[in-house]
Amino acid sequence: SLDAACRVGPFIRHVHCLPIQNGRHVAHVLTCDEGMMTTSTERSDIGFRPATCSDGAALWALVRATATLELNSVYFYLLFATDFGDHCLIAESGGETVGAVVGYRPPRDPSAAFVWQIGVSPAMQGRGLGLRMLKAWRNLPANRDADCITATVATDNTASDRLFRALARDLGTSVEVREHFTSDMFPAPHPPEPLYRIGPLSREG
Repeated sequence: SLDAACRVGPFIRHVHCLPIQNGRHVAHVLTCDEGMMTTSTERSDIGFRPATCSDGAALWALVRATATLELNSVYFYLLFATDFGDHCLIAESGGETVGAVVGYRPPRDPSAAFVWQIGVSPAMQGRGLGLRMLKAWRNLPANRDADCITATVATDNTASDRLFRALARDLGTSVEVREHFTSDMFPAPHPPEPLYRIGPLSREG
């Protein structure tokens, strides 16, 4: 699930404009070189790439640093980065992991790409990196043929609700919310986590 606040192949060069803090807009360029998509602005350089087994510890440390995401064991992140690394995204800046999307393709719903966690380091929060990572994650070769994006979001998690609705808006598609994990399924008091289904998605990216 996604907790509050905001978890290779060639890519098409893409240029668009994004607002920055002083209200101006700058060119935002995505390129790919040897498996790394690079986001360049006049303020930062952020690279996006699939995860590998060596990223497990960094994923654990990132989730712990957010102080908002549910932290799992180091072994869990090692396992996820190893077995599902092609479906996970690492965001790097200056050689440091500054964000990540942990996801996979559900065996019972293979046409979907599921977002399990999305995390942004405290130093990079408030800059729109979460939405940018989701778009880059969707365009990973292992996810690009998905017909929809799915995730569960707790009913009290307004930040993640806004994030996924913004993603649907930017992708020009809709969000369907349906009952999924109800409160009685959790061993301790917990709000329900309905399933968000974003799609249909264009194969053109």
